[in-house]
Amino acid sequence: MEKQLTLSTPELPLTSLRTIKRALSLLDQHLREPGVAFTSTQVARDWLRLKMGTLEREEFIVLYLNNQNQLLAHETLFTGTLSHTEVHPREVVKRALYFNAAAVIFAHNHPSGEVAPTQADKAITQRLVQALMLVEIRVPDHLIVGGRQIFSFAEHGLI
Repeated sequence: MEKQLTLSTPELPLTSLRTIKRALSLLDQHLREPGVAFTSTQVARDWLRLKMGTLEREEFIVLYLNNQNQLLAHETLFTGTLSHTEVHPREVVKRALYFNAAAVIFAHNHPSGEVAPTQADKAITQRLVQALMLVEIRVPDHLIVGGRQIFSFAEHGLI
């Protein structure tokens, strides 16, 4: 379910894309090592900036974490258009339970580069937090990636 960087991205030469793919692979391996955790927004930001910064369509990614905030898995749950992705709370809860997650971090991108959350972003985040609260799954953050910029709901008091 995970989207890889496409080799046809016009802004970057092929050698740069290969370097980015290798860096993502190394980061993925590092984050899965015992003891490595998403204990700060900065760790998640660095990982997501590489993962989502060049996407051309909106995607909604979920990072599934254990009780120590270690990455269990990640996946792109929903893919949309240039400016919209439809997110279904039922599917998010179902997948979080599948991975036996104690917490989840949400991330989606704005291909336009504008990272300010829309009213729809705020509304779906609140619906997701409420739905996951019913099954005792924490939501430490929701991040919006717009190129190199990243907006954190937690840092702005929206979660």
